[in-house]
Amino acid sequence: MPVSFDNTEIAFASKSDSNLRQSYWLFRIISNPIIVLIGKWLTYIAVILHIPIKWLIKPTIFKQFCGGETVLESREKMNELAKQNIKSILDYSAEGKHDEADFDHCMDEIISIIKEASENKNIGFAVFKPSGLARFGLLEKVSNGGMKDELGRVAAPVTHLQSQFLTEFEKKEFDRVYERFNRICKAAHDANVPIFIDAEESWTQQAVDGLVNEMMTLYNREKPIVYNTFQMYRRDRLEYLIECFVRAQRGNYLLGAKLVRGAYMEKERERAQSMNYLSPIHKSKEMTDSYYDSGLRFCLRHLDRIAFCAATHNETSSMVVVQEMKENNIPADHPHIYFSQLLGMSDHISYNLAATGYHVSKYVPYGPVREVLPYLIRRAQENTAVKGQTGRELSLILKERQRRKK
Repeated sequence: MPVSFDNTEIAFASKSDSNLRQSYWLFRIISNPIIVLIGKWLTYIAVILHIPIKWLIKPTIFKQFCGGETVLESREKMNELAKQNIKSILDYSAEGKHDEADFDHCMDEIISIIKEASENKNIGFAVFKPSGLARFGLLEKVSNGGMKDELGRVAAPVTHLQSQFLTEFEKKEFDRVYERFNRICKAAHDANVPIFIDAEESWTQQAVDGLVNEMMTLYNREKPIVYNTFQMYRRDRLEYLIECFVRAQRGNYLLGAKLVRGAYMEKERERAQSMNYLSPIHKSKEMTDSYYDSGLRFCLRHLDRIAFCAATHNETSSMVVVQEMKENNIPADHPHIYFSQLLGMSDHISYNLAATGYHVSKYVPYGPVREVLPYLIRRAQENTAVKGQTGRELSLILKERQRRKK
């Protein structure tokens, strides 16, 4: 059966009429940038002043984009996805922490997710965000401690930077970061659960890349366990993807690659302008799209050494993978190819791909409402900022509601 992203009957098979109405009104609200901006600052004020807002957030935007406040609470959503042949990526959405106790708690939570995944066939991947395990300023210092090229990248490996540019206190602090990464990745390897490591801003990403590459050399020998995230809106990432492939060939391990477009465009450009350096972001969306699709094609040509996830809400890019697979007689269920979208978004892509036999996963964030607020605010801003995203969601919901009335 050919893939069609216009099939709303499949896309919204798991949603009741009431669920569709709720989604429609939510996307209507977050399509207004003024409402989103006001809501963002009111939310921050409420958190600072300890004003209760859970009663408002949980049944609305939290319900749309999160699985629950705990793993147990999230199982209902994961079971719902599994009925449509979609795996879950259980994501403890803690980020931007500041002290060692928080970092250790986040590590323990991620290891508990890995254990859950080893016992729950509905979970396809674990995931974590590096800023949940390490102080942002430390990652920045490790990344920016050496000589930089025109894109702000540091040529030296992390271990070299650690010895030359950190204080003794910071070296010990970074040793603990390494240990957290290692404990998580070893747990994933031992449990046979692949794990995505999310990307950060460009001025901290060098440290993350160094850590992830070391984890791959340790744990991707027999099969892909550790996946790095490549933000293809960065001008250097296609070249870096190829560089990582060459490194994996030489090191005799598998490269795990999750390809995304990127999440910090406004922040990256503002910082580059304020600090007077060349922005690492492509000048146009067309260039980003071209690099993203080129990255997908590169991965598809090297499936013997690369396992990858096309993490995208873009229909054209998703179809690039589908068509390339058909043209090269690559089976839909190839173990090195996954598609992924966020919970609550682009169900027309996720559900229709899964219905035709492709490997599909959904990010299922969870955590206390206050903890996941930064994530929820980004989702609202993303739907406002991404041209056509909210309009597409609304048009598909309307199409399905009309179909059900016939």
